[in-house]
Amino acid sequence: MNGEFDSDAKTILIVDDEQPIVDMLEYNLKREGYKTISANDGITAVRMALSQKPDLILLDIMLPKLDGLSVCKRVKNSLNVPILMLTAKDTEIDKILGLELGADDYITKPFSVRELMARVKANLRKVEAANSSKDEVDGLNSKKKENKIKVGELELDLDKFEVKVRGKIIDLTLREFDVLKFLAMQPEQVVTRETLLEKVWGYEYYGDIRTVDVTVRRIREKIEEDTSVPKILITKRGVGYYISSAHEK
Repeated sequence: MNGEFDSDAKTILIVDDEQPIVDMLEYNLKREGYKTISANDGITAVRMALSQKPDLILLDIMLPKLDGLSVCKRVKNSLNVPILMLTAKDTEIDKILGLELGADDYITKPFSVRELMARVKANLRKVEAANSSKDEVDGLNSKKKENKIKVGELELDLDKFEVKVRGKIIDLTLREFDVLKFLAMQPEQVVTRETLLEKVWGYEYYGDIRTVDVTVRRIREKIEEDTSVPKILITKRGVGYYISSAHEK
């Protein structure tokens, strides 16, 4: 990259086999002050992601050598980097599958540059907020009171961004942690999907409520002993979700 970027500029990996799209994204991202790197196939994308550790990845689903969903899964196994899926397919199954594999967001082609930039900024802000909180905690005196939420067998350490269930550490993505935290801060209170989209995702999500359902399903697979009969993260049919405190008895 040239020297026009601030040394603290975020690096975004663009993965798309259509060079005109890569060029367009690079142009607009650089205008916003981001550094960019790019790959045109899935194998190269995984290699670049793991070696250069970008701050965010824009990832097309339809790629040569290795499809975008497989790239997402491989990268997420090693890095907790926000991934925004780009897809020409407007089918529900592709969107949901991408989220199941750990993608943080998706946008369907053709998309407006303005909307894409808003989503890039929103996902980066989430990571920055988390890192900022960690830095503040690290700088405080070790005698500081622990910042935790405990509801029955569920325990969240807000300083370490750590979740434990029955004493066992559970590996959640930042988005999953934020959802669980928001619900755990108000146990037994039903929170609507719309409220979760607004408060956790933090920007207009165009009414795609399934995003919340998929994230909740991923959380349940990690924290529940039996996902068919959840005891911690409960669904209030037709309304939303809540954390039950009943399981502590």
